[in-house]
Amino acid sequence: MISTIYIEREVAESARYEARLQQLLARYPDAEQISCERYGEVFNRKAQNFRLQKLRPSLIVARKHKGLVLPSPPEYRIGEGQGYYFSHLFNCLYDCRYCFLQGMYRSAHYVWFINYDEFADQIRQRAEQGPSWFFSGYDCDSLALDPVTGFADFALDLFAGLPPHAHLELRTKSTQIRPLLARAPQQNVVTAFSFTPQSVSQSLEDKVPAIDKRLAAMVRLQQAGWPVGLRLDPLIYTQDYHEQYRTLFATLFESPDHPLDAAALHSVSLGPFRLPKGYFETMRNLYPEERLFAGPLKQRQGMVSYPPELEQQMIEEVEALLLDYIPPASYFPCRVPEGA
Repeated sequence: MISTIYIEREVAESARYEARLQQLLARYPDAEQISCERYGEVFNRKAQNFRLQKLRPSLIVARKHKGLVLPSPPEYRIGEGQGYYFSHLFNCLYDCRYCFLQGMYRSAHYVWFINYDEFADQIRQRAEQGPSWFFSGYDCDSLALDPVTGFADFALDLFAGLPPHAHLELRTKSTQIRPLLARAPQQNVVTAFSFTPQSVSQSLEDKVPAIDKRLAAMVRLQQAGWPVGLRLDPLIYTQDYHEQYRTLFATLFESPDHPLDAAALHSVSLGPFRLPKGYFETMRNLYPEERLFAGPLKQRQGMVSYPPELEQQMIEEVEALLLDYIPPASYFPCRVPEGA
């Protein structure tokens, strides 16, 4: 899968990263290894083509020096306390056409920040200040590349030693749940699975596991005692979106093989499709043939989204369908302020 690995010189020469780095290199013994001073030399080069690189991305192993743990916007928080997000990885194994990463980054290469100890230090400092939520999965899928990064074991060990008021959300479309099933459930760790309707997933979510596979993984975690969450964003418009979401919810909650226990869900959130104007233009230039970008979209206050009336109509209709299945107390709508 990975044929070229760039390694920052500092990482290659530091004993503190040796064990984790050697595990990676043993996994890809035939990969070409290239030294670099800083990951930006490769990742931030001009005239890169995200679309072409996505076909065969390289891996860059780096140390993150700043911005390891950042405050999350209030509208994206779940539960009480201060919210934070952090990213041990830039870019994603999957290729979702609506994903903002392809508009934000010049490169589709993966950047893996190997200095987990420094992430842990900053998370501990913030957790000691009181109730808090830490969100993983902003710049990547939390679990999709876990066989490479070993992130899940690190995160689970870390949060097992933190006060119970410190919570972690692992955001994913993956079925890589073995590290969780291999240990006792932790009530302060929520694995949140993202879903869109079947037709949307098939047309816009390349390489993402099928809905029934993700559902089965989610149910296995539920049955093992792990808290799980359901994430329904972005809402994507199709002419029959009402029926599409009705069918999705029937699949999730009425599956004859493995239905979700709606009452046991930790949380459910729903949010609109919105992109910063600059990201949208970059993405449309990358994929000029993509119907999503020719849809009923409007620019307002620097963002591209569906017209306000359509967006509100979609939210209200999908909310109504959703609340036929879940307790209202577990529902956390993502209300994005105008201009955000």
